[in-house]
Amino acid sequence: MSELTTIARPYAKAAFDYAVEQKIIAGWQEMLVFAAQVAVNPDIKNLMSGAVAPDSLAEIFNKVCGEQLDQHGQNLVTVLAENKRLQALPEISVLFNEFKAEFDKEIDADVISASELNAKQKADISAALEKRLARKVKLNCSVDPTLIAGVVIKAGDTVIDGSVKSKLNRLTDALQA
Repeated sequence: MSELTTIARPYAKAAFDYAVEQKIIAGWQEMLVFAAQVAVNPDIKNLMSGAVAPDSLAEIFNKVCGEQLDQHGQNLVTVLAENKRLQALPEISVLFNEFKAEFDKEIDADVISASELNAKQKADISAALEKRLARKVKLNCSVDPTLIAGVVIKAGDTVIDGSVKSKLNRLTDALQA
């Protein structure tokens, strides 16, 4: 997967830079999501295995995408096909979305709690994270009763573990040491 990320990063960055320059970030995001879905289609994956010449593959891929890709999106597909890198399209889409989130100063935060959070708790967590991370925060909340009580928050590289389960584990480690 890291190899695919390495391959995809310059394409995603170039597409993002172009989208920013042209002020069409949302359009490019939609195109890349659609093209990524086409790229993971089993029939298309079969064609990408090397059975079809790159120029024919690009033409087939662009016909399948149809009106979903503009001329520049089709050019990207053609370049990827010529370089035998169409399989990187899903990762290009993921990286493009990451560049967009960074550009928009947004971050997704996974909040795992022992019980369902109410609206005030969500708002308090969101406000605290926005202040700490200096970004707009989108919460993805889930429940894990094994935490006993408290929450675990994961936002990018930041992990805040305020669960009772974690505190008990740390206490156990300290007592065994």
